[in-house]
Amino acid sequence: MELKYFINISFLLSLLLFMNACNKEEYAIPTLSTNLQNDVIKRSLGPNVVGQQIEFAYAMAMGPKVGKIVSAQVEASIAGATGTFLENRSFYTNTGGADVGVIIGGASVTNGKTTKVTFTADTSAVTLRYYYVVPEEARGKSVSFTFSAISSNGQTASYAMGPYAISKMDMVLGLDLSDNNACYISIADMAVYTEANAAANADKIDLVYLYRTTPANFTHALVSPAADAIYLPGITLPSGVNRSAKVSKVWNLRDWQLDPKHQYSVFVDDLDFQKLDLSGAPNYALNLKAEAGLWVETADSKYRAYIFINSINNGAKSAKIGIKRYAL
Repeated sequence: MELKYFINISFLLSLLLFMNACNKEEYAIPTLSTNLQNDVIKRSLGPNVVGQQIEFAYAMAMGPKVGKIVSAQVEASIAGATGTFLENRSFYTNTGGADVGVIIGGASVTNGKTTKVTFTADTSAVTLRYYYVVPEEARGKSVSFTFSAISSNGQTASYAMGPYAISKMDMVLGLDLSDNNACYISIADMAVYTEANAAANADKIDLVYLYRTTPANFTHALVSPAADAIYLPGITLPSGVNRSAKVSKVWNLRDWQLDPKHQYSVFVDDLDFQKLDLSGAPNYALNLKAEAGLWVETADSKYRAYIFINSINNGAKSAKIGIKRYAL
């Protein structure tokens, strides 16, 4: 009898403990801080390349009854190149999904490493976009940023971002190639030359673009000047154009930065060039397709490059390309 009584008591205590554990604490809405607060996100993707933008969104807010925001600024560890600015508009997304900008101050002013916007609107919450153009000075280094804001009641808030590695690469977009016209490619100059200009830059010409269906049916091609003549039908090279670059075709390497459609989250970075081995590669690439590409190493081994074929036009015998180049 005593044993039965003890078991019942133990059962009841266990049940009470279980029920107590299941009781949820009453939820209370947290008290919002009225102090000036801020946050930052990096919007741009991929390698940070000299001459290109690094984009951030800087958000700041405070209790509207406490004060208003009077200024915002960004200080970079290395001064940005021309074109660096902090938006003087705060953006919101309308019902159609479009970004709409509302002016909150004068145009940003850059003084050395610091870019600042002074507010003219009476506002306690904004998000500003900051565009940093990577300068030549930052190549191969790293850069950091300090975002900060000041309110009318004297409060300040700041947010550090970085460091971000800056690539050694160079990049150029939208180079037009045309058969028997603008068809001579210089990796050193990141440029396309006509026959006359190629003669003046003979020691820098790495590839020749051509389109052939007869006598050699290899359509769009990029061929080294030193390649066998069967790969250059109908081509009379300018005097001194005789280099032999190594090339290797690549499929499905759609670099986000070289593709104007920005369709694929793929990036060619410095490390790809450092690990690249073209020791057994030929000096020609035939039957090139749109949204494909090729790796290149120049004859003097000074540069490696990735050429992305943006588009081709059989009728016009032309193509459009973008190039990333890495100095060895």
